[in-house]
Amino acid sequence: MSSPPVTGPATVPEHRGGPGPARFRPRRTPPAGAVRPSRRGVLSHWRQYLAISPFFLIFIAFSFFPVFYSLYLAFQRYDGLGTKQFVGLQQFEFLWNDPVFWLSIRNTLVIWVLSTVPTLFGALVLATLLHSVRRFKGFYRIALYVPNVTSIVAVAIFFGAVFSNNFGLVNAILGTVGISPVPWLSNPWLIKLVIALLMTWMWTGYNMIIYLAGLQAIPTSIYEAAKMDGAGPVRTFFQITIPIMRPIILFTVIISTINGLQSFSEPQVLFASNAANQNLGGPGQAGLTTLLYFYQSAFLNNDYGYGAAIVWAFFVLIMVLVAINWRLVQRGRKA
Repeated sequence: MSSPPVTGPATVPEHRGGPGPARFRPRRTPPAGAVRPSRRGVLSHWRQYLAISPFFLIFIAFSFFPVFYSLYLAFQRYDGLGTKQFVGLQQFEFLWNDPVFWLSIRNTLVIWVLSTVPTLFGALVLATLLHSVRRFKGFYRIALYVPNVTSIVAVAIFFGAVFSNNFGLVNAILGTVGISPVPWLSNPWLIKLVIALLMTWMWTGYNMIIYLAGLQAIPTSIYEAAKMDGAGPVRTFFQITIPIMRPIILFTVIISTINGLQSFSEPQVLFASNAANQNLGGPGQAGLTTLLYFYQSAFLNNDYGYGAAIVWAFFVLIMVLVAINWRLVQRGRKA
């Protein structure tokens, strides 16, 4: 008789390298028409990198390299033609004791405060009013934004004619009501005020557009709930609009700080600053900003090393003021 069949698990072949069952995994085949991804990495996209390379080459040549080359020049004495002479920190030591440099810093800070505060507050008020307008909203947007896209040289020439001491439009209007002419472009404080008004007129519309975009993102249900609770327009503005708009306000404060401290063309065009007129910034150098002083040192006096030291010291000051503004705006957010 034949032996009974053996029941149990079937025998599994063993690995050649040692005991144990062999594990067979089904081979995954890609579906028909599928393309395998390339493994060449960066080189597989060389055409795309070649297409965008002109921007980076121009940026490196005209922005990245000059920045670090100016830092190198800050430790050299160089007139643009002769050989460079390493002087270490002597440029910064002279800068620390330079009264004209500190005068330019004071002028820049005063002009920045006189222009930035009304610019941002006026832009927020205009954006709030424009947000509630029903008709001609597009016309108002264009009308308020046009000053920002106008040439700054043309605007400065216009302000110089309007605020002229002898033949200005403002003094002509004041004369019709019996007020004597005001020395707008000769008084030290009025010079700063005219430059600040020019900057305010140019940048209010730009910040207004940013604020208007933020207001349009706020749900109307929040204002409807505040109105049902009896909140008036002023209380709604200060307790609802401003807290919600805090991140956007922080952005505009930082941008306005950087742009406001870099005032250069305004006083240069107003007072016709050139190589023949070394008294930059008007009478008493009341409108001499830091960048205008850098222009005088580097391109009129041909002292490129000292000019580089001025801009790097000014860069540190801008970073400090940006950090202070960041902390001031963010303080109320954590409360």
